Amino acid sequence: MDPISLDSVVSVRRFLPCLLTVMAVGGAALAASAGGHPVKGAPNCRIFPANNPWNQRADKLPVASNSSQIVNSIGRGTGLHPDFGSGLWDGGPIGIPYTTVGHSQPKVKVNFGYADESDKGPYPIPKNVPIEGGRKSRGDRHALIVDRDACRLYELYALYPPKPGKTAWRAGSGAIWSLKSNHLRPKTWTSADAAGLPILPGLARYEDLTHGGIDHALRFTVSRTRRAFVYPARHYASDLTDPRLPRMGERLRLKSNHDISHFPKQARAVLRALKLYGMIVPDTGSDWYISGAPSSHWNNDALHTLGQVKGSAFEVVDTTKLPRP
Repeated sequence: MDPISLDSVVSVRRFLPCLLTVMAVGGAALAASAGGHPVKGAPNCRIFPANNPWNQRADKLPVASNSSQIVNSIGRGTGLHPDFGSGLWDGGPIGIPYTTVGHSQPKVKVNFGYADESDKGPYPIPKNVPIEGGRKSRGDRHALIVDRDACRLYELYALYPPKPGKTAWRAGSGAIWSLKSNHLRPKTWTSADAAGLPILPGLARYEDLTHGGIDHALRFTVSRTRRAFVYPARHYASDLTDPRLPRMGERLRLKSNHDISHFPKQARAVLRALKLYGMIVPDTGSDWYISGAPSSHWNNDALHTLGQVKGSAFEVVDTTKLPRP
């Protein structure tokens, strides 16, 4: 999806998937903000500091004055859709994959379509780097790479291998992040996501379950956004000015009184995270699609049950009271 004019395109997302399974989410409390859990393969690299916006709880924030209008614009009667899971869809893994590398991984040049808003690099891209949707995908083709030695995150959008006889990879845009810092991108800059945000901290990752649950906000898409962005987003991707539409960076949470006790464990863990941390709009796509990393441990049948939770169960929160690091 073009991170500059995303509202003109609603990306075709994959099919359902599943959610967290290591916690008796019947009564176990989700971990309080302690920094994002490390990803598998980079045990010494937390996914940003504890006070990073992705890791801050949203359950005590006030409801935004225009919450109902924004929820209506996304769809009160439309259910959640986990855009990740186990197995393959259309030849690729279901979800946005990531990989980890060490300091010995050679770095390569990348030629960017949006070079003026991309970090030059070079980037430590393995030859077999996992790409969203698979190597033959015509979709967003995100690639996420964690350098486990430097604790740096490299993210690319629309990544393609070098052409025959060439050495430089090709991508639409790219961003490099220190996982030890809360540094934001320059104002009005995109990233590998339309809103100028990192992707990895907003993914539902199966390894979170082994640490007690998802302790961060989740990434989700909507089909229409406003020509505006709100912290921590840095970039908008629309020409629409209707105030009833969400801005890039808009944060929603599942209402505290919504009963989740009857859901399967994995789905229940996701819903608990949506109550405590909420979910953030970083890109356009299909409405209420929640992002995650693929894993053979996800239970796709459990994830199907998330569709029972409709947009009417959510509210927009006022993040102006959220402490800024």
